[in-house]
Amino acid sequence: MKFSPCVNQCTSDGTFCQGCGRTHTEIRDSKALIGKVVAHLFEYGYEDPENFLKVLEKKSLARLTQLQDKKRK
Repeated sequence: MKFSPCVNQCTSDGTFCQGCGRTHTEIRDSKALIGKVVAHLFEYGYEDPENFLKVLEKKSLARLTQLQDKKRK
């Protein structure tokens, strides 16, 4: 499945948003995850949040690759 970001045409009818095509559950979970990341950034008061997010991206993608490799075996 390819990620589809919000296009500011949100709908709440049915299972899927008619704007981005994601499920309402996925949208809710993504918002909660972003909220946790932002709360972490705020709590620790990093002067360089961009650097934290770059490291988070790199480590998340590496861990995802590991999980995908493990699943293929």
